[in-house]
Amino acid sequence: MLARLKSTSSMRIPSLSGIRRSIAPAWSILLGITLVTANTATCMAAQPAEETQSDAKPGESKEAVATLAGGCFWCTEAVYERMEGIEDVVSGYIGGTVPNPTYEQVCSKLTGHAEAVEITYDPSVVTYEEILEVFFKTHDPTTLNRQGADAGPQYRSSIFYHDEEQKKIAEKYIEKLNQSGEYNRKIVTLLEKATTFYPAEEYHQDYFRRNPNAGYCKYVVQNKVRKFNREFGDKIKKDLK
Repeated sequence: MLARLKSTSSMRIPSLSGIRRSIAPAWSILLGITLVTANTATCMAAQPAEETQSDAKPGESKEAVATLAGGCFWCTEAVYERMEGIEDVVSGYIGGTVPNPTYEQVCSKLTGHAEAVEITYDPSVVTYEEILEVFFKTHDPTTLNRQGADAGPQYRSSIFYHDEEQKKIAEKYIEKLNQSGEYNRKIVTLLEKATTFYPAEEYHQDYFRRNPNAGYCKYVVQNKVRKFNREFGDKIKKDLK
């Protein structure tokens, strides 16, 4: 997923991309297994994920839902799991045409899905705009289908809005960022209407928490978490400070 540092020559050391794809299921099955090389790394086939609807109906409870795609979902999940007011974060796939996609299918770049996280939060504690602030600070919104060395439509920067209010908030926030001059290039983050969200395979869930020493986590995810801690120290959950 994110920053799977792809080698440009077959003589180079295995890329983080290959490492991530090869170790993900291995970490969920055997502890301490040796990382396989990028030459043999492929997306691991898995059983189709269970379909869920990501529609959040306002007013029915104190919970609200935000769905965001900003590269590798291991990274995005790890960041939001630390944020005060966030009740649950699920890694999954959204925005594609194939029902019940597997990780292998999404990696093929043919299904149209993005790796994303579905965030359940308490709007009395954290606002949608605050969630977007963290989103833009912890990934590069000026590269559409790439985050670091992770390239492809599944890594696109996209906000999947659940209602018109979320869409308007996102539009205004992007406009504000473009006018601020904070970025040297224009924001290319997409605004897509939320469709069916498919939770990813079990081994993807809470990946950083369960596998902090995995290669991709040490070299990529950890940097995202550190940036969140540095930029949003006041928003870290109390039990994680």
